[in-house]
Amino acid sequence: MINNTLASYATSTTPGITELPQSETGQKNIQELESTLQASPSLPLALVSKQTWLVFAAAVFLVSVPVFIEAPLVRSLPTLSLALTGFWVWLSFTLMSRPATYVWGDLLLGFSWSWLAGGIYWGWLRWEPLWHLPVESIGLPFACWCLLRNWGKVGNWFYLGSLLGTVLTDVYFYVVDLMPYWRQIMVIEPENVSPILQAAVSQVQTPWGISWAVILGLVLLIAGTLPLTKKQRHWYAFGGAVLSTILVDSLFLIAALTA
Repeated sequence: MINNTLASYATSTTPGITELPQSETGQKNIQELESTLQASPSLPLALVSKQTWLVFAAAVFLVSVPVFIEAPLVRSLPTLSLALTGFWVWLSFTLMSRPATYVWGDLLLGFSWSWLAGGIYWGWLRWEPLWHLPVESIGLPFACWCLLRNWGKVGNWFYLGSLLGTVLTDVYFYVVDLMPYWRQIMVIEPENVSPILQAAVSQVQTPWGISWAVILGLVLLIAGTLPLTKKQRHWYAFGGAVLSTILVDSLFLIAALTA
């Protein structure tokens, strides 16, 4: 469409010119312009880069929300937490109905899957860590279906990045044998958690625990930074979700060390 528009403009404004030069360089520039406009049809080109970084920052924030806001809420009001999923979905589609806020609705829709999974697991199934990954993957079929149809790329890639971070964190719990501590923490009162956390930290501080922390940390770092080289919003949403896993896990480790 852009090729035809530019060609028509050239024909109408410059006598004797019937089409744009068909050199390889010219065609490449036009294709790059078309790709950029399609990626952000409602924004001036000067704002695309800024919005891309805003998407990255929003992805980091939204990964932290379920951990520091939903987790306390779901313990006391699990039904309310679960019901809020409907509000997030409604808000996401409302934002997506306007071109200026479409990308934020797209991102929020992917976040809704993470919120739904957190509400189900931490509300009713948190005593069994084996259920964690199956529940967190509840939105995976939908995300894959949407991406195959090239729809909702920002939100669905955010969800996949968040899920990848969850998978690698759980893998660490399995290989370092922290699951027994998880089960104990879920069944006792919060004031009795400190001794269990200290025992878990001792397990982490072994050579085996440190080695796996470094290995999986590097995997997260690579998986989170490589997509940022592509300069596209959905990859920044993915990268932000993955890299924020390192931040959240580090905060949990600090909390455990100071318990």
